[in-house]
Amino acid sequence: MDRLDCERMFVAVMETGGFSRAAARLGTSPGQASKLVGRLEAELGVQLLNRTTRALSPTEVGRAYFERIKALIEEFDALDGSVRTVSGEARGRLALSVPLSFGMMQLQAALVDFARAYPEIVLDVSFSDRVVNLIDEGFDAAVRIGEPSDASLIVRKLCNNRIVVAASPDYLAERGEPADPAALAGHDCIIDTNFRDPLVWRFIVPDREEQLRIPVAGRLRFSNAEACVVAAEAGLGVVRVPTFVAGPRIRAGALKAVLRPFEYPPRSGVHVLYPPSRHLALKVRALVDFLAARFRGDPPWDQGW
Repeated sequence: MDRLDCERMFVAVMETGGFSRAAARLGTSPGQASKLVGRLEAELGVQLLNRTTRALSPTEVGRAYFERIKALIEEFDALDGSVRTVSGEARGRLALSVPLSFGMMQLQAALVDFARAYPEIVLDVSFSDRVVNLIDEGFDAAVRIGEPSDASLIVRKLCNNRIVVAASPDYLAERGEPADPAALAGHDCIIDTNFRDPLVWRFIVPDREEQLRIPVAGRLRFSNAEACVVAAEAGLGVVRVPTFVAGPRIRAGALKAVLRPFEYPPRSGVHVLYPPSRHLALKVRALVDFLAARFRGDPPWDQGW
């Protein structure tokens, strides 16, 4: 049981507020987390934490020790990262947060290839639509869709996030293809409620900068783009979703893109974010560069249709 492991666990407990959350961050059990902190207290000969059945709080000396040891660990990690960068060795645990649908549909194959290319990296990927706090929750990086709002993080754009309107060939054969956005008033629309304003679909007038905001209605509303696409393939209406979901189905012929001359230009993108550091860990740099190369230009889901 290394002293540094004990100190890392103490820092994690202080930052997360409990043994269970600290253990989850560092990939161990709550019992082992408590044991590590107890070992540190025994070696120092002081009590760092006040423990009760309902609460956990630092002692005065524990708070002071946390402020000093956290800075020292960060400096140690920066030094370690800079040395590994010089030596060209990408290794260690890499904790990554990715969106659920995009992660499962478009990222998982890329991450498998990344793991194959870097066998010394331990890849720990969380698939969730929850926006995590990278620093507080111990993540090295995150992939996010939309416009980044956290100015404290370094952002690298991977590709655009296009939005497409589509329907099944059977539906269009029965109901007709809308000639312009206003014609959507006569169609059943399948609503993706993930959009900020899901009942207003945005378009652009061809060859002009004029924006169109078209109110839509429909009896099907899903908070999941994949469910919307499944409903559209079943002939239940017209859908408006990101191309990373619909693109493969359009390429396969299960859906047909409509109103393409009116497609609203991408206003958001797919980004990889990571905390700033004087010495970016080689494992993070390797991931960022790998994903940037993978999705450079037109991403795979926007090709072939």
